[in-house]
Amino acid sequence: MNGFAWADFARNLAVGAGTALAVMLVTFAVALRAGVHRVVDVAWGIGFAAVALVSYVLSRGDGSEGLRLLVTVLTVVWGLRLAVHIGRRGRGHGEDPRYAAMLARAPGSQALYALRKVYLLQGALVWLISLPVQAAYYVTGPLTWWAGAGTALWALGLAFEAVGDAQLARFKADPENRGRVMDRGLWAWTRHPNYFGDFCVWWGLFLLVCVQPAVAAATLVSPVVMSLLLTMGSGKALLERHMAGRPGYAEYRARTSGFLPRPPARR
Repeated sequence: MNGFAWADFARNLAVGAGTALAVMLVTFAVALRAGVHRVVDVAWGIGFAAVALVSYVLSRGDGSEGLRLLVTVLTVVWGLRLAVHIGRRGRGHGEDPRYAAMLARAPGSQALYALRKVYLLQGALVWLISLPVQAAYYVTGPLTWWAGAGTALWALGLAFEAVGDAQLARFKADPENRGRVMDRGLWAWTRHPNYFGDFCVWWGLFLLVCVQPAVAAATLVSPVVMSLLLTMGSGKALLERHMAGRPGYAEYRARTSGFLPRPPARR
């Protein structure tokens, strides 16, 4: 197809896979030294930022410079904000209960089990979900309204993530809220403003390549997989199972949207 360097994109995919793998292997070494595997959650955002930066360097002279800069900034800002937030949230804490429970069931070496089930899996997901980001570096031509729409949706998602995370952090910092369910601010409109924000961010990044339908079709799997993870996989579904027995959560669930924001129902 004119306007897209498929061969160069394929080369980028190979290098992107190596980049995601390298980030996760370094994180695995850090986790073994620290004695906790929760650091892999910090590496999630860093992995996307690293793939974007490597793709930017690799694609010089191939695609639209405006789009190359735009997708780099959007991906790196999202990834580093998420990494810093998760790092601050987990500082001073022990192992994440999810990983502790998983490793307790590990057959044989816990370290090798974690490497297979956590680090290599997350590295593969970073590569798969970032397909539209990697493809955007090889789209030619001026920026179009697709880029504007994608950036707007990305900005909405980042705002939901950042504001929701900040509101939850302030709520938890107040000792009077210990044991209570957060149901204020954005959390009154959706039970998962941060996951909804992620959803918007990755569909926004996908829109950047929709100017070329063949590229969009080839990378559609990425936002679909991210959406399934957020709503049915390790995101919303897993967290709600964990929260189910907390006092007041059933009432909160009954009056608050599970994902897409809407005004809360009357108490």
